[in-house]
Amino acid sequence: MDYLELFLSGYKGYASYLWGEVTHLHWHNYFYWLIGISLFFLVLEWVRPWRSNQAKFRLDFWLDFFYMFFNFFLFSLIIYNAASDVLVNLFKDFLALFGIRNLVAIHIEQWPVWVQLLTLLVIRDFIQWWTHRLLHQFNFLWEFHKVHHSVQQMGFAAHLRYHWVETLVYRSIEYLPLAMIGFGIDDFIIVHIFTLAVGHFNHSNLKLNLGPLKYIFNNPQMHIWHHAEHLPPDRLKGVNFGLTLSVWDYIWGTNYIPYDGRDIKLGFPGVERFPKTFWKQVTHGFESTKSQKTNSK
Repeated sequence: MDYLELFLSGYKGYASYLWGEVTHLHWHNYFYWLIGISLFFLVLEWVRPWRSNQAKFRLDFWLDFFYMFFNFFLFSLIIYNAASDVLVNLFKDFLALFGIRNLVAIHIEQWPVWVQLLTLLVIRDFIQWWTHRLLHQFNFLWEFHKVHHSVQQMGFAAHLRYHWVETLVYRSIEYLPLAMIGFGIDDFIIVHIFTLAVGHFNHSNLKLNLGPLKYIFNNPQMHIWHHAEHLPPDRLKGVNFGLTLSVWDYIWGTNYIPYDGRDIKLGFPGVERFPKTFWKQVTHGFESTKSQKTNSK
């Protein structure tokens, strides 16, 4: 296989896809879903803010706005989509050496659609919950994850402020288990849009009482404690790791909501010294890792 040709084809293919997203409206147009869901939560935050003293365009709002489109579109256009096409095919060619030509082990296409969607949501969220814990557990991953935790005023757009290395970590870990289940592309789109909305919600400046559903779905009153600058000594590696579902935290005992966290200080110890610009933030993890290796010699 000509991997260079595959790389170039992947690059051109995504560029064509992105242009189609911008110029054509259709139900699975993720570009306009992102804009629409973002505008929905922006208006809600302005009309019914949890922290009424927070500016409508809060601290770093425009930085987070840029992260939204960089992480979901520009990063894929620049390198991710083309590189992942090559790596996936390299992996498939490697498996073919052992006679493995089809990764699908569980065929769910005959299941009811709602069961397929629920299965994808639960399995993917469970994988992501554990991956999120890894980002807090290992120092070299935490240095990249700090970008997300550098948010000092919470709002919906903070959901997508994260380092592109996280995309590599999440996708690498979830690829194999999800590939072994026969999900269709429409399933991924529907679940992706749903999790986007929940992610915007749990980072938003809103207070909504979910009642018993708070034990299932993540929400602002729970997730704000995940971003707390100061945690108890036995919780320093983090709390409330749920992305879409909160149930995993209640099962594994990582849930933590000691009181109403509306006005708690956000970030991490030393956040005031963390870089403030996009470029310095995305290079911080590499520079920090390099510095740690130098100091360990």
